[in-house]
Amino acid sequence: MKGIKRTIKRRRKEGKTDYKARFALLKTGRPRIVVRKTNRYIIAQLVSSDQAQDKVIASANSKELLAHGWPKERAGSLKNLQASYLTGVLLSNKIKNEENAKEIIFDIGLHRNVKKSRIYAFLKGLIDSGIKIAHSPDILPDEKKLEENTKTREIFIKLKGKLK
Repeated sequence: MKGIKRTIKRRRKEGKTDYKARFALLKTGRPRIVVRKTNRYIIAQLVSSDQAQDKVIASANSKELLAHGWPKERAGSLKNLQASYLTGVLLSNKIKNEENAKEIIFDIGLHRNVKKSRIYAFLKGLIDSGIKIAHSPDILPDEKKLEENTKTREIFIKLKGKLK
């Protein structure tokens, strides 16, 4: 048996999937919030799995903030801390009435675990809107950090009040 090499799965080779972590998430049987950041947007989905088949229940994209009052000339800043927080609020508004959204797992995938980052600003938006997700309070950015950007502060405060 020493001469047989194991084939590496394509998505693992491409750096897209950690199968060990995915299997651990699937074993819990609970829905998860999957968040991804691109070069332009923050994308999030509430996903439930049944026999390794993922089903998207609800989704939110920071691009939707344009329809809620985010100025078109600031469309390039749809990936900053404020936009991430507001995307979390948007998704929480969509999933509040879901019956299986009681115990949710937060899935950041292969993104690096950096305290007070955009991923955790998104998580703070979910938690501030009433979604219960297990987390450590010291990883979330504080309110002062969210309102620090002077270019988008007024927009953030206005939309935060409108979305909640």
